Amino acid sequence: MELHTSTDILKAADLQLTNDADPMAASLDSVHTIELHFPAFSDGRAFSQALMLRRRCGFKGDIRATGDVLVDQLSQMQRCGFSSAVLRADQNLAKGQELLAHFSGFYQGDVIQPQPLFAR
Repeated sequence: MELHTSTDILKAADLQLTNDADPMAASLDSVHTIELHFPAFSDGRAFSQALMLRRRCGFKGDIRATGDVLVDQLSQMQRCGFSSAVLRADQNLAKGQELLAHFSGFYQGDVIQPQPLFAR
């Protein structure tokens, strides 16, 4: 997962979805980057949007998390299908990278590894 700070200059997303938008209704033709917004760290609807984009729509491009993104949410974001995140200004980029490398695997299946550990 790529991590960025709010001051990084990033290529604009091809599609930006608010957290109340239906990702299944969006046209993904010629879309390479989708930006999903977290208006508050406690609002997890973008997790569901990312999962739907990956599993139901088969989207293979970049799904970027923006808004109130905290380092302690990064592992779950990655497991739900996010491939990049722009951290909130007060978050530590190095700590985020450290937390992403903390676990080598998970028992449950996810977007990255759909099979649970016992079925592998």
